[in-house]
Amino acid sequence: MSLPTGTRDYTYAEDMAIIRTKTQWALFTGFLIFLFTTPLYLGNYWLGVANLIGITIIAATGLNILVGYCGQLSIGHAGFIAVGAYTAAILTNRLELPFLVGLICAGLTAGAIGLIFGIPSVRVKGFYLAITTIAAQFIIIWVINHWQVTGGFVGIKVPYASIGGFVFRTEASQFYLIMTIVVLCIFFAKNLARTKVGRAFIAIRDNDLAAQVMGINLFRYKLLAFFIGCFLAGIAGSLLAHWIGFLNAEQFSLTESILYIGMIIIGGLGTTLGPILGVTFLRLLQQVLTMEVVPFLESTVALPAGFASGVTPMLFGLVIILFLILEPRGLAHRWTLFKSSYRLWPFSY
Repeated sequence: MSLPTGTRDYTYAEDMAIIRTKTQWALFTGFLIFLFTTPLYLGNYWLGVANLIGITIIAATGLNILVGYCGQLSIGHAGFIAVGAYTAAILTNRLELPFLVGLICAGLTAGAIGLIFGIPSVRVKGFYLAITTIAAQFIIIWVINHWQVTGGFVGIKVPYASIGGFVFRTEASQFYLIMTIVVLCIFFAKNLARTKVGRAFIAIRDNDLAAQVMGINLFRYKLLAFFIGCFLAGIAGSLLAHWIGFLNAEQFSLTESILYIGMIIIGGLGTTLGPILGVTFLRLLQQVLTMEVVPFLESTVALPAGFASGVTPMLFGLVIILFLILEPRGLAHRWTLFKSSYRLWPFSY
């Protein structure tokens, strides 16, 4: 966290601390208490929405490390999430392995596949790399649909997650599992950005030629970014599989991959807070459009059959376009401006 005026760093340990002041500790503690008491005052429907937001935050955090920090454009992120989801499903359903084994293997498998499709990033970048990752999306989905082990077009059933004999059957129990992993992933991403690896990612993003001249191994760090980003996508895919309970390749479309790009852009590229804000904003926007706007149009306006449901993606896209025009640097930048104005408000006149 950034420090308020008048607070100084006296030791290296203080400089590296994420949470410094008493106010920051109080806010952080209060947020954790609020987060983990959420199941006490939310119904199953909104707990389900919160679980979906948590899973999406993990996947978006991985994509933000790849795109926001390292500058490697990927438009096939849903495909890597599918790799993690089906890996967990096969290991826990067909091989009857424990949930934690499936979770780790899902991340490693998705990371390994990410390494394969990340190799072209050494020779190509920008839109050419985007085409490569789109190809990964279609190849992964084709394999899933035509491989008997994955259930093909029919799909595959996934058991509930369980640890030490405790089965996460309810939305509330799954909420605690998902949010615990979300907190760990955010903590990992926050610290990664401040390490040698994170600084190398940022140097490559800003100017890869200058980074190479300074001695940064582009091949190594680009592949590492692909591995980390896809590893988190695999973790999210595993949680998604156990949360939904049934997998089909249609759940991991190219539209979902593009949506993930929109989430990290709206949230703020290259920031830890960006994926959290972007995912929360877009997922809640989807719920509002689906639950409020469409029923209102269907009940008040005489529209052709099925037209109201088609209005949802149109309004969704319109809101995103307006948001990018009005706040192109993302919600994280707006939050930074708010904090600065709050600290300096007595002196703003």
